[in-house]
Amino acid sequence: MAEWFTLRKAIEGNKRMKVFKFGGASVKDAAGVKNTAKILGMFPKDAIVVVVSAMGKTTNALEKLVKPASEREERETLSEIQKYHFHIAEELFSDKSALIFSALENLFDKLEKKVFGTTIENSDERYDQIVSMGEVFSTHIVSEYLASQKIENVLFHAIDLVCTNDNYREGKVDFEATEKNVKTLLEPALKTKGIAITQGFIGRTNNHKTCTLGREGSDYTAAILAYCLNAESVTIWKDVPGVLNADPKWFDDTIKIDHLSYQDAIELSYYGATVIHPKTIKPLQNKNIPLYVRSFIQPEAAGTRIDNDSTQLPVPCFIFKVNQVLVSVSPKDFSFIVEESLSHIFDLLSQYKVKTNVIQNSAINFSLCIDDDDEKVPALLDALRNDFRVLYNKNLELVTIRYYDQATIDRVCVNKKILLEHKSRYTVQIVMQNK
Repeated sequence: MAEWFTLRKAIEGNKRMKVFKFGGASVKDAAGVKNTAKILGMFPKDAIVVVVSAMGKTTNALEKLVKPASEREERETLSEIQKYHFHIAEELFSDKSALIFSALENLFDKLEKKVFGTTIENSDERYDQIVSMGEVFSTHIVSEYLASQKIENVLFHAIDLVCTNDNYREGKVDFEATEKNVKTLLEPALKTKGIAITQGFIGRTNNHKTCTLGREGSDYTAAILAYCLNAESVTIWKDVPGVLNADPKWFDDTIKIDHLSYQDAIELSYYGATVIHPKTIKPLQNKNIPLYVRSFIQPEAAGTRIDNDSTQLPVPCFIFKVNQVLVSVSPKDFSFIVEESLSHIFDLLSQYKVKTNVIQNSAINFSLCIDDDDEKVPALLDALRNDFRVLYNKNLELVTIRYYDQATIDRVCVNKKILLEHKSRYTVQIVMQNK
């Protein structure tokens, strides 16, 4: 590591600016943090913004602190999260008086106050103040470890960079204000320090409250910062060799896609491909910044490149979503579904923050497929019943095939009952259940 540090110091002139995003799986333990440092060591000539997610399944654990539970259960959960992070720190730092331990103590004191010491009526706002702490823990550990390895870096809090509105859990980014912060704070630090560490998933409202960008939003943070920096590229480091044509959980014979167009990447992420957050592509497309998806297990491998080249994919792509609900809405008087009815339905979807995965309408029926949610779905159904007849089926699967043919459709429909099928020129979506 010392040789790498000396090499970076010897480089003169402007460095190429890159943005790297490391997800929870890449920093889930001490070995992952060490591997992150090794990957950064592969790029001594570059100025790099490192966007880090919460470690492992920390976000899921923090979500338990937001849901109703007894104080005993909440304190047990809090203790488990704390032990997990301290265990990683203890494996990384042999000196138990290292600054990271006091830093973590202070951060967990803050989390405890957020959970037990404050009352916030808006449940989404409370969610953001608590769940966002996972990224804060991880970035402190990563930054301190890099420093201990003589890899100079500066830690930035994302709330000092990314500006949003107050739509908690789905903050809308103010790009103009964010770009001003990035140019004023982040860019000068990159030119002197070479590496900047910051959190994904997090922004700050005009009222100086933490606001998250949506679940799994760290990819989006990387794209936002790349846009503001006019970065050369963005790389998302994953536990897969690149973008695959299907999730390995569902298919054994997946194929790595070497190249994707922005349009195909947007389509696949919109339909639910988990390898890229849906909002990630647009900021990069606006400035023609390529996105790479590479393996942190095999960092020398090329991975997948996503750019403006519109070459059609050579193979079909499959996206599976489970725990789906198919809702069918029709007027109580059997009149037509008209624009006024559709407007009211979409207003309710917006009000209850329910996203549709498929929509289809006929003369007297409007169908939508949505993710099951124990809180949102029952509330939406009750609201719809005030004005419509409502039928629904639960425990369904949604399969989306990009660049489909009949053989690919037949492949996924074996022993399935099809409840809805929606085709466009390049994409088919099928809602189905087991026979």
